Amino acid sequence: MINSYLSGGFLQHTLYPPANFAPQVFTLDNGVEVKHHDIGVVEISPPNPTKDIVISSGIHGDETAPIELVDNLVKDIVEGLFVPKERTLFIIAHPTAIHAYTRFIEENLNRLFAGENDHRNAECVLANRLQCHVKNFFTLSTMNTGETSRERWHFDLHSAIRDSKHYMFAVIPASSHATDIRPLASFLQCAEMDAMLLSRTPSSTFSWWSGEKFGALAATFEMGRVAPLYKNDMTEFEPLKQGLIALLSHKTYDASANSKSFDIYKVSRTITKTDDAFTLAFSNDAANFTFFNEGEALAEENGKEYVSEVGGEAVVFPNANVAVGQRACLLVKPFSPDFSRPLYVNVERDPGPIAAS
Repeated sequence: MINSYLSGGFLQHTLYPPANFAPQVFTLDNGVEVKHHDIGVVEISPPNPTKDIVISSGIHGDETAPIELVDNLVKDIVEGLFVPKERTLFIIAHPTAIHAYTRFIEENLNRLFAGENDHRNAECVLANRLQCHVKNFFTLSTMNTGETSRERWHFDLHSAIRDSKHYMFAVIPASSHATDIRPLASFLQCAEMDAMLLSRTPSSTFSWWSGEKFGALAATFEMGRVAPLYKNDMTEFEPLKQGLIALLSHKTYDASANSKSFDIYKVSRTITKTDDAFTLAFSNDAANFTFFNEGEALAEENGKEYVSEVGGEAVVFPNANVAVGQRACLLVKPFSPDFSRPLYVNVERDPGPIAAS
């Protein structure tokens, strides 16, 4: 099993699984157990972990750098290039969309993580299956060991469909848990991410689901731009890879050692598309974090005009073509948290005032 797994790799096995796939378990020479639960789902289980970590990719099939990164991490573990100390669930989510090099087939998978979906399409079925795997991963460890204090993390890796002022940034979902995200912020700086964006309201994304249901330190990562599979310059993501290896290897890291600037934003508003008449007042391919001065037009829908608020706002994820009822863009402002105190991204605990522009 080890030789066949190494010869093909996690990604190739996910894209071209055997017709008779069955879960497999094997142990590496270093004592790390590898559990191949499902197509695109592999658990790495070392002895005596202190964290349960989910690293997911391929929620959107055309966002391929995260898929390659996850494939490389699993390969390095299986080949013994580094020895993980933390229990980790690796996911390559949507092979059908990867084959088609498209964001999704029928419905945006990253809007389906809010509980059990009906089976109206393949994405709904897939979201249910992924939720089941993550639930089992987070809950079975405490059931089997009796532990209640093991940290839970979830990084859902994506790539942006547009240019961005910040090439690498993380979106931290809001949840009803009082989870101090300072360890997550330290990791992001260690991994040389450019920015962090704090949400204000619940959503139905994969990372939000883990944060809301299990109190995980969760984030959606935006890694550069979409590109065809194996056409990414993976050297751009080497700091992130090394940061993940450090986290999985239970190595300490010093965020202050990174001199790269790290910007923090907080969502000021969300504009939701409620009618097909919705239009943006700027190009649909505008870069993430494009800034609009106070009073500048942002969008219009059936005579209702949205303009930038006091001090100006920057737009993130603008997309007039989303389905009715979905987010058409986020509006954000710079934010300067007090890291000497717990930092919550919580629907009941506001993380603090937005910094002046």
